[in-house]
Amino acid sequence: MVSVQHAASVGTKDDSPVVYVVDDDEPMRLALRNLLRSVGFAVETFGAVRDFLVFPRRAVPSCLILDVRLPGESGLAFQQDMASSGLRMPVLFMTGYGDIEMSVKAMKAGALNFFSKPFRDQDLLDAVNEALMLDAERLTAERSVTLLRTAYELLTHREREVMAFVISGLLNKQIAARMNLSEITVKIHRGQVMKKLGARSVPDLVRMAQALGVEPLR
Repeated sequence: MVSVQHAASVGTKDDSPVVYVVDDDEPMRLALRNLLRSVGFAVETFGAVRDFLVFPRRAVPSCLILDVRLPGESGLAFQQDMASSGLRMPVLFMTGYGDIEMSVKAMKAGALNFFSKPFRDQDLLDAVNEALMLDAERLTAERSVTLLRTAYELLTHREREVMAFVISGLLNKQIAARMNLSEITVKIHRGQVMKKLGARSVPDLVRMAQALGVEPLR
């Protein structure tokens, strides 16, 4: 779990969480930077979306504190473009001109929270903690899938075929009949699939197949 305390303990190490702030109001940027750094967060601030986009970002738990009204492009418009830009970090909105309609739009588009200026420091810090925890979980899941995909690439064509039959619920003798193999051979291939993927059971293998997008054969 990512927390303020954890961030403070790791300081600015390469694996420490990062909070990005995009706001064209310089005093607000400085205030947020000082607040977040006071509890140990690594912080990067920007006056415009374009500056944030060209900044090299590390693959660590991160979140974006984004002002609704920005020069050139509104924060709400940028939020809608984030998916196409490959940005999946949680977004926390803030505005000095907030209203209900704006908040609803932001939340519907996936914003984690919405703050109207002025806001309580602790409320923002709590929201940042939650955002970083969620992003840490996302990164862990993505890395697990990457490792799983690497393991899947090591399966032979026949092992992949056996796997597709196994996750469909077929028994070894049924798979053997469909593949014109002996039941012993199917058992060997099945054992190799389980070993290479690190699956402990068929339900475990089914979950892995779903993560990989592997369709069952019947």
